[in-house]
Amino acid sequence: MDIDSLLQPFQHFGVHLGLERIVTLLANLGNPHHQVPIIHVAGTNGKGSVCAYLSSILTEAGYRTGRYTSPHLVDWTERICLNEQAISSERLYQLLLQVQAAIQPDEESPTQFEVITAAAWLYFAQQQVDVAVVEVGLGGRLDATNVCSNPLVTIITSISREHWQILGSTVAEIATEKAGILKAGCPVVMGPLPPEAEQVVRAAASSSAECKADAPRWRSLSAGLTLSRALELQCPVIEPQRARQIDSGWAEYQTIHNSNLIKYPLPLQGQIQLMNSALALAAIEILQTQGWHISEEAIITGMANTKWLGRMQWTTWRNYKLLLDGAHNPAAAQVLRDYVDSIESQPITWVMGMLSTKDHAEIFQALLQPNDRLYLVPVPDQSSADPTELAKLAQTLCPELTFCQTYADLSSALEAAFTSTENLVVLCGSLYLVGHFLATTIQNK
Repeated sequence: MDIDSLLQPFQHFGVHLGLERIVTLLANLGNPHHQVPIIHVAGTNGKGSVCAYLSSILTEAGYRTGRYTSPHLVDWTERICLNEQAISSERLYQLLLQVQAAIQPDEESPTQFEVITAAAWLYFAQQQVDVAVVEVGLGGRLDATNVCSNPLVTIITSISREHWQILGSTVAEIATEKAGILKAGCPVVMGPLPPEAEQVVRAAASSSAECKADAPRWRSLSAGLTLSRALELQCPVIEPQRARQIDSGWAEYQTIHNSNLIKYPLPLQGQIQLMNSALALAAIEILQTQGWHISEEAIITGMANTKWLGRMQWTTWRNYKLLLDGAHNPAAAQVLRDYVDSIESQPITWVMGMLSTKDHAEIFQALLQPNDRLYLVPVPDQSSADPTELAKLAQTLCPELTFCQTYADLSSALEAAFTSTENLVVLCGSLYLVGHFLATTIQNK
């Protein structure tokens, strides 16, 4: 029962955006996605943690809640969850067999992501979920998750320049792809975006809702409209205010509907979670206006129970304290740098590997500072950037590094990092590298 062997034949089709194959495949399966109410979440960074908040709150509120996210860190089953529990390997294997059997010989073969996405829709339909929180895989407009015509709410968390090789070279072009998840009459919760991206999203919202409102009206809630009035206008772009840190590990969110304050624990690390949690809570408010019963107690407990592995996650390696984070694009790298600066005044020791497709220079510029130490490794089983080339680039960009060296594998780099310094050690640069670390840690237990 090897899930990898079932999915392996579809891997060579690579990233091939488009909806024709997934629509055909789902039709062959009886259109399971038509049975699943969804919250659709897109964005460059933050979408995973927003999905985690929403799934945890809705589960706590008593709803049968599906969650579909990508990529996984250790195991394929992480991608498909029901009430915060990952699908079993046995069930996923059987679903993949069903999906495989539905692919007709005379049809274009779906991609690996399309196959696992179809399995998720099938599982959620079979489990009769009340709602599924669905994360966009790449972009939005042509992503395999973008097959539902009437989401409950859509969310765009952030937009910055990533995957430009596929989505477009400018932030505006990337925003166009992500705004492709917007649907007529469906409210969109929008995080802080660059002006050129915000303009694109607002134009897409206006077009989707077939509403010719002028710009001030389109500012929706920031123009002083109530939540119910914004939804009534069918042109609802909802911009929640960032939550406020009120104590260590606690935040306060001002509701859009009546300006009440909700105090809640915030277990995920970093200042960015004040915005991410506010986006999730704004979506919850919209659901409440639609008749969903979600109490403040469910919100508080759901927030407290939220887990999202591999993102500013504290762990240990051979009894050494270690911070893990993907930080796989410049915006995420800056968030990580801000976080470590808030807790540590000493130079940082970075253990890093990056994919060949990433913006290495901008990531280094966000992370590295004088007197930091840098230990570079390849990302196993992926299209990894060459650590030697990364070392040259890092030393050019930050010549004041105290140490910069390459290592053949992650274990030797971690050993060298922990034995040569007492600084905070951070493993980052790729979610695949973080996943490799977690998988190896599990195997060695």
